[in-house]
Amino acid sequence: MSKMRERLEGFLFPARSTTWIALLRIGLGLQVTIYALSLWSDWTYLFAANSDSLISRDLSEAILSLDSSFIPRLGWLVTLGGQIGLSEQVTLSLAFGCLLGSGVCLLLGFLSRPAAIAAWFLHLAARSSGGLTAYGVDNFMTIGPFYLMLCPLPDRYSIDSWLWKRRTADPRRIGFHQRVLQLHLCLIYFFGGLAKCLGAGWWNGNSMWRSLTRSPFNVIPADFLLRWSSLLPLIGIFICIVEIGYPVFIWPKGTRNIWLACVLAMHAAIGVTMGMYLFALIMIVLNAAAFAANSTAMPFRKEQARSAGGLGNKADDEEAPASV
Repeated sequence: MSKMRERLEGFLFPARSTTWIALLRIGLGLQVTIYALSLWSDWTYLFAANSDSLISRDLSEAILSLDSSFIPRLGWLVTLGGQIGLSEQVTLSLAFGCLLGSGVCLLLGFLSRPAAIAAWFLHLAARSSGGLTAYGVDNFMTIGPFYLMLCPLPDRYSIDSWLWKRRTADPRRIGFHQRVLQLHLCLIYFFGGLAKCLGAGWWNGNSMWRSLTRSPFNVIPADFLLRWSSLLPLIGIFICIVEIGYPVFIWPKGTRNIWLACVLAMHAAIGVTMGMYLFALIMIVLNAAAFAANSTAMPFRKEQARSAGGLGNKADDEEAPASV
């Protein structure tokens, strides 16, 4: 019984450095910054209550209230701004500036935790207020900052660590947060792959054809796809195998690098062939933070860490493999 408990603790609390947190922070900073810049010219048009957009913010938030009144939304900020005499346009501009600023701060590692909290809240509010225009990337952009704001910050590559000279967190606590992210990704890919396998579209290529020819994702000309349509079923089956096999082959050292490379290549291909660059970037960032930091032995300086619980004093000289 004690051996089983030790193995469970070893799996859930592996000693890790803050390298993976730095990857997650920098990647999410880039993601949030690009996301904000992509909405620069349309921010007020999309989220103003009385704009000429097809779907007003009031309508999206009214539908959102049917699910819950506690989900963050930009309407909260507009109401709060109105209480202190700020117009809707000024409040929305300040919200946009804070979102862009939080992305830049994450890139630099300055005020990392407040920036992660601001990025999570403001993106979730924007996603909720424009819910009818949101898609998959918004779900994962909510997940990423949520994990980051709960992580032991700052990481050793951030400006915060140089400014405040704080003692590094217990390596096993750092490892626990990474392990939760790893398990979460395993569940996402497994059930995503299972859903694809249960339908015929991914086996006969129909789903691939619809995905690549539907506007606005029809980056590749239809005549080119038609010429190579015989490959679409093979690509669909490959995607099913990669996703449903993710929780099995991402853990052993012998297959981790291969499976990780397949997943990263799959998302890069989605970004290039469908124009879904933000979706590709967030998935690459999450996978890199979860597994790439430990896919090979990565040397780093010893990070001293003392914890009240006595789980460990320092990280190993090399990253331990994330294997069961």
